[in-house]
Amino acid sequence: MKDKILEQKLASLDWANISANMNQKGYALLPKILPDEYCSGMIRDYENPSLYRKTIQMERFRFGSGEYKYFDYPLPSAIDTLRNSLYPFLAPIANGWMHSLGLERQFPSHLERLHELCREHNQTKATVLILKYGTGGHNTMHQDLYGEIFFPMQAVLFLNEPFIDYEGGAFVMLEQKPRAQSKAIVLQPAKGDMLIFTTQFRPVKGSKAYYRVNMKHGVSEVLSGNRHTLGIIFHDAL
Repeated sequence: MKDKILEQKLASLDWANISANMNQKGYALLPKILPDEYCSGMIRDYENPSLYRKTIQMERFRFGSGEYKYFDYPLPSAIDTLRNSLYPFLAPIANGWMHSLGLERQFPSHLERLHELCREHNQTKATVLILKYGTGGHNTMHQDLYGEIFFPMQAVLFLNEPFIDYEGGAFVMLEQKPRAQSKAIVLQPAKGDMLIFTTQFRPVKGSKAYYRVNMKHGVSEVLSGNRHTLGIIFHDAL
């Protein structure tokens, strides 16, 4: 069942401006997408084991320090709505990126067709996840690919209020241009905000043609408190 509140909110966003930001910067920050009660409910549900297929202790794999849980299908209504409602707006941007870079891959207009492609490559597991960091928690720089089929954009929703619920814990992106020093982008979104960003790379226009700029993301150290985020990844995992 769709969450009509979220569906209407996402449809009413300025997608022309979001597209411009994605093309120019590789990310777009959108304020107050999730109401406070949604944020609180998702944090409460962190302790409900029936919602999740897998829990990862980040220290074990040297991913950082903290914990995250992958949701299982079927996804909760609000999360399923976010994923299905965002994708049709992002697919044209992604296809523009593929065209600019001379890549043959084009993404279908609806999420279900993307998941059919995933299943053809044995990618059947849900990738939406919720992350929890306590004091000292952090996430090393990485990319969320999970298999041969991956969508080049993803979203993260921030469930706590920075400087009130926690200190530190900034969202960090690293932009790696060819033959140049890397650039760090550091953001501190508010509770309920949503950040859409590139999963692996974005096109940048050079003097003669577009070229590929790789990007990674992570989380700086949480200095105090607890920080929860919801990660929306559109492709499924092996």
